[in-house]
Amino acid sequence: MSELNLEQLVARAHQQNDYDPLISLIPYAKLLGIECLRLGDDMVLRLPANRDCIGNPVLPALHGGVIAGFMEHAAMLHLLMFMGIPHLPKIIDFSIDYLRAGHYRDTFAQCQVWRQGRRVANVAITAWQTNQAEPIATARAHFKVDEP
Repeated sequence: MSELNLEQLVARAHQQNDYDPLISLIPYAKLLGIECLRLGDDMVLRLPANRDCIGNPVLPALHGGVIAGFMEHAAMLHLLMFMGIPHLPKIIDFSIDYLRAGHYRDTFAQCQVWRQGRRVANVAITAWQTNQAEPIATARAHFKVDEP
């Protein structure tokens, strides 16, 4: 996809408050069923409860890799939607802290860009389920944001 088409897609998504076409650009995000919920100027991403994502059937709890993948993709989508990057950012590194079990229910994530330079962006991600003040995981990610 060309830069111009991606910028137009982002602009259209903001105008229509429909982010599904952007999510469809990223196969794993589409597979997980990630959704964007716009709350004023803020964006919250949602991972709907899905039996295919269970890692511990006894609790049941989400697989840690699904939680990490959801958070990484949330950060990538956040950069794409709000930081004016004309192409899909590339992950450099990702570090996650699991704080409590991610039970079988909807999971939410919110991102904050700590720094965006010409080449690299640093994003903090928080994931929670029932209460934002009780996160199930926090993560830090660095993305390459200059031209591929």
